[in-house]
Amino acid sequence: MGGDGGVDVVASASIAALARHPSLRVTLTGDRDTVRAAFGDQADHPRISYVHTTQTVSMDEAPALALRGKKDSSMRVALNLVKDGAADACVSAGNTGALMATARFVLKMLPGIDRPALCSTLPAANGHTHMLDLGANLGFDADNLFQLAVMGNELVSAVDGMDAPRVGLLNVGSEELKGLEAVREAGRMLAASDLNYIGFVEGNEIFSDRVDLVVCDGFTGNVALKTAEGAARFVRAAIKNAFGSSWYGRLAGAIAIPVLRVVSSQIDPDRHNGASLLGINGIVIKSHGGANAKAFGRAIDIAVLEVAQNVPGKIHQRLVVRQQAKTGTA
Repeated sequence: MGGDGGVDVVASASIAALARHPSLRVTLTGDRDTVRAAFGDQADHPRISYVHTTQTVSMDEAPALALRGKKDSSMRVALNLVKDGAADACVSAGNTGALMATARFVLKMLPGIDRPALCSTLPAANGHTHMLDLGANLGFDADNLFQLAVMGNELVSAVDGMDAPRVGLLNVGSEELKGLEAVREAGRMLAASDLNYIGFVEGNEIFSDRVDLVVCDGFTGNVALKTAEGAARFVRAAIKNAFGSSWYGRLAGAIAIPVLRVVSSQIDPDRHNGASLLGINGIVIKSHGGANAKAFGRAIDIAVLEVAQNVPGKIHQRLVVRQQAKTGTA
């Protein structure tokens, strides 16, 4: 029931996702009549089911209020379905803070993880770069940053099929003496780990082909993400305006259309929608609130992939191995 586009976006995305994934089943939580109406003649699709709820979390509602006072919200009920095993994953475009707080309360944290984190992809020279945290928590110490790297490593390994993703810590310089002490200490911990740690990366390297996973605190990551999205929209608008400013520009634009479409597709934020809420004992995917049907469908695709790859289980196993190494147990 959340997101700027509301139920219509979710309905359109769900129908398209069901066509892409023959084994997918979708359960919609929300006002049953409203949701069914959005599906139109597909309302009785054999792989769609509905769970009626009486409450909705608004986009500007305080997370604590949503957690305490909205036990029959579409968000809370969807997470309860994951907890009870009736669903394998939850996808939501609703209030981010409320989703994180409720997911943490309902599903609990994985053992060995202190804080959840949001991880998503950004366009890069090698296709895309994964980055976390994107705003789940604003501050981290060295051990928290190490945990982020472990979680992100398992996510990238699972969804991209990489045996040893290149992991980098976002910093203000590549030299070991630069940056905050927590970042420098996390770098030392990662260097001594079995992860494929490549060292510090700077902001201009996020979009390069040097790194597969960028690790940072949530404040820095969220600013970087929003800056990248704004820059992408600016570039697309600037190119459009430039080619439309004169007859010569329009002619050049017509000739360049195939190339422009490729570039536009590469930097399209819709292609990178769907942030994984890692550290939770379950699969939760956060879609942009302003996502259209194409973008929300991308978030569903990510959920399907993470279920198939059992991402939480792989994160937990990595943490178990790390704990055994620390304690000297087999």
